[in-house]
Amino acid sequence: MATVTFKSATRIYPGSEKPAVDGLNLDIEDGEFLVLVGPSGCGKSTSLRMLAGLEEVDSGRIYIGDRDVTDVTPKDRDIAMVFQNYALYPHMTVAQNMGFALKIAGTDKEEIDRRVLEAAKILDLEEYLERKPKALSGGQRQRVAMGRAIVRQPQVFLMDEPLSNLDAKLRVQTRTQIASLQRRLGITTVYVTHDQTEALTMGDRIAVLKDGLLQQVGTPRDMYDSPANRFVAGFIGSPAMNIGSWTVNGNQATFGDAVTTLPDDVVAALRPEDDGKVIVGFRPENLERAAEGSDSQIPIKVTFVEELGSDAYIYGKIVGAEREAETFGSGDGSDQVVVRIPPNEVPKPDDIVRVALKNHGGHFFSHADGSTLTTR
Repeated sequence: MATVTFKSATRIYPGSEKPAVDGLNLDIEDGEFLVLVGPSGCGKSTSLRMLAGLEEVDSGRIYIGDRDVTDVTPKDRDIAMVFQNYALYPHMTVAQNMGFALKIAGTDKEEIDRRVLEAAKILDLEEYLERKPKALSGGQRQRVAMGRAIVRQPQVFLMDEPLSNLDAKLRVQTRTQIASLQRRLGITTVYVTHDQTEALTMGDRIAVLKDGLLQQVGTPRDMYDSPANRFVAGFIGSPAMNIGSWTVNGNQATFGDAVTTLPDDVVAALRPEDDGKVIVGFRPENLERAAEGSDSQIPIKVTFVEELGSDAYIYGKIVGAEREAETFGSGDGSDQVVVRIPPNEVPKPDDIVRVALKNHGGHFFSHADGSTLTTR
């Protein structure tokens, strides 16, 4: 096992002036499960391929442990990669697929058999060792691909969206298996996904990228509770955070008929370049019914109610939102607000529900650059 370090690592593809990965600085601890997450084109797969040696590093350095691997060939980096397509040999059995890399490396047959059987026990594949890939389910094939990586006993696992080809139910099951397996093996793992739910449930830490730039690194709880900027706040969480621009009036912010009181530290942090605006964000669970006559309340006209048994979500629009030039809602560009409510308090469509932010339930960001204004 080993640490992984990116030091100002940059990759610019030929014909492009803008870096796909721009000055990435990232330290990954020995045995850590780190998830690289972000929207399509953010540079997460390029970062992984740079670590694997499949992409050149135009500037900066990459280290595995104390060893500079920036210019080392992929086969000499002591890493094992798992792709979203299983890349199994159809004419080989499961055992042959899992042990093929060791066979090519000239490993003794008894040692190959021992490692393959050991990995098969870990992955619950013992009864499938003599089957061909066509006789396996998608989840079983992915476990074989994992087994092929495990038998190599590398210093670092690299996983590039390994669950993308699985159906929704199997993805939930397999992501749990992968996270549990990594913790048992203790091998440093870098995992790439565009699915923020996978990132929140699997990683020891998450690194969020956008347009080739690292936005924030932290634990899943850090990302959820204390996003560094508007992008991270809107990207992490499901349903997405309700977020948008409100007008500042003294120590209050307004949007349509909605009014909320701003914390003192937020008011103090506002700058002239914010132009009298503040980005307000709150998650569906950060709201409660507003007290009668309260100065701070957000009236929402209900359009749809989603009942889930233990919880319920109401979807609607802030009353008076049509007077605003910008939208406010769950996710950028949406005008639909999502609020989680107790299942025994379900309103009807077209009802007006008045809610307010719970104590410390709001997130506030600079209108000028999207940086956080809160110190939660």
